[in-house]
Amino acid sequence: MNDIIVTMFNKKFLEELFKLQELYSKKALRTVFDRLAHASIMRLNQASMDKLYDLMTMAFKYQVLLCPRPKDILLVSFNHMDAIKDFVKDTPSILRQVDDTYRQLIKMYTPLSNGEFQLIRQTLLIFFQDMHIRVSIFLKDKVQNSNGRFVLPISGPVPHGTQIPGLIRMFSCTGEEVKRLQFNNGGNYTAALREGSFEIFGDRVTKLGTNMYSVSRPVETHMSGTSKNSAQHTKVNAAPNPLAKEELNLLARLMGGLEVQKQGNADSGFRVNLFATDEEEEEALISRPDELSYGVINIQATKDQQANAELAKIMGEFTESGDQSPGASSKGDDLLAMMDGL
Repeated sequence: MNDIIVTMFNKKFLEELFKLQELYSKKALRTVFDRLAHASIMRLNQASMDKLYDLMTMAFKYQVLLCPRPKDILLVSFNHMDAIKDFVKDTPSILRQVDDTYRQLIKMYTPLSNGEFQLIRQTLLIFFQDMHIRVSIFLKDKVQNSNGRFVLPISGPVPHGTQIPGLIRMFSCTGEEVKRLQFNNGGNYTAALREGSFEIFGDRVTKLGTNMYSVSRPVETHMSGTSKNSAQHTKVNAAPNPLAKEELNLLARLMGGLEVQKQGNADSGFRVNLFATDEEEEEALISRPDELSYGVINIQATKDQQANAELAKIMGEFTESGDQSPGASSKGDDLLAMMDGL
């Protein structure tokens, strides 16, 4: 990791990056990314490099897209820098390179106006607008649709320096407020949080740009809870299922005419209920007109002696005969002896 960071924050490389220039092409960006990734002893095959590049581009697109204000792009970059700084905190020489980059970012970008930050944000989004690669962690968190497009939130804190939408104020030509109108904003917004720090040290407030794998995810927690509930459900259902026992008894009676002992109050047959509950069935029976009454058909599966005789005959054909051909036996013994010899 130190090798990659040293290459990223190399003085000549940064001087080239901070020059006023046109936006890099996608091909040039991919070339820079490949060389940075291979600046260390780590080597990736083409498929792994493609996945890493796709993850990097889509994660950055998501961060730029969800910035509450255009100026917050700088806070996202500072979050990236803070994470890198934490990697090299025990290496003073590399730490000085990172601190120099902080100063260059602050010197170049903090004086920019909101309009200039909006132009930067719009340029970045145009660069990434045709990239709709699905990322598993985004799909799991339901912040990305199956078509690769991101879901914009309609809740949470509003950008710093703004008010919660829902109020229209009208002013006269002299600047006096003359009327107010309320409207439904269609979301669940809260008041703005404090502004993040644009200094080398400080709280950035926004979580965009931080390690997205270190955040506790409600989706995973829900899945874990589901698994736990499933385990409990399985434990509860460990007792024998009486319905399954009755099905086996019925199968035994059909196959061999076996007489199975039943409880005195048990029903000797079964019935099909097309209603959710017995109460529903009784209500439907009461409200049903007489002209639509129906009869009950009883199926006596165990009383058909002819069917039982046929089934017994079929079962007898599967019974092993006590008389076996000596030739077949000797052939088997010869085969086993040959295999033992091998």
